[in-house]
Amino acid sequence: MPEVTLSTLNGLKAKGEKITMLTCYDATFAKAASQAGVEVLLVGDSLGMVLQGHDSTLPVSTADMAYHTACVKRGNHGALILADLPFMAHATPEAAFTNSAALMQAGAHMVKIEGAAWLAETITQLAQRGVPVCAHLGLTPQTVNVLGGYKVQGREEAQAAQLRADAKALEQAGAAMLLLECVPSELAAQITQAAGVPVIGIGAGSATDGQVLVLHDMLGLSLSGRVARFVKNFMHGQPDIDSALAAYVQAVKQVSFPASEHGFSA
Repeated sequence: MPEVTLSTLNGLKAKGEKITMLTCYDATFAKAASQAGVEVLLVGDSLGMVLQGHDSTLPVSTADMAYHTACVKRGNHGALILADLPFMAHATPEAAFTNSAALMQAGAHMVKIEGAAWLAETITQLAQRGVPVCAHLGLTPQTVNVLGGYKVQGREEAQAAQLRADAKALEQAGAAMLLLECVPSELAAQITQAAGVPVIGIGAGSATDGQVLVLHDMLGLSLSGRVARFVKNFMHGQPDIDSALAAYVQAVKQVSFPASEHGFSA
């Protein structure tokens, strides 16, 4: 696969071709996923749950993220590497600068930050310093204790209006990509249509510019045994992991995934 850059992703959005993204935490899966055609490898703080066995993402440190980002970089074959800033790593602009530098130096091409319009100044300053940012909106797992659990966001009109406003503000601040998690499909479609940057969804319907899943989820692996509504097991009917990865890419590109049963209504 030719090297994927921000220009590549913007080009895919412009021509209406879906973008594929998967979480990835090590060199072996980085090689397999990138060779299967996955355009973006997300080194997610989800590693706290799927690799470290925690019950949330909160215990994950920047050092953890830098270690796994470096591992992914060694196995990557052309995908864009997106790395999460973990809990409280962007609590102040200065913290965001220091922690983003650690992830970029480890091999990330972009960092992902959970939050809302209050992040605008931080995103602007990161972009000015050469750090592209993906803004994560909707269900933000790092604030699960404030949200009261892993709940769909934006079902009430006031909340939906706030999400639309936050997305606009963060794009205007310089966010190079948006990620919407667990928001009603219609709201995600509205935000995607209004945005000039790529919008990736997870539990946000099929109208976003691309899709992301946790690698272990799409391979049918779960510590808890619980499967989220937006997850599909792509190992079903496949002889091996490489085939499952290829099936995921094909399903996203052909817009057969996510189907209506994987999304949420208002």
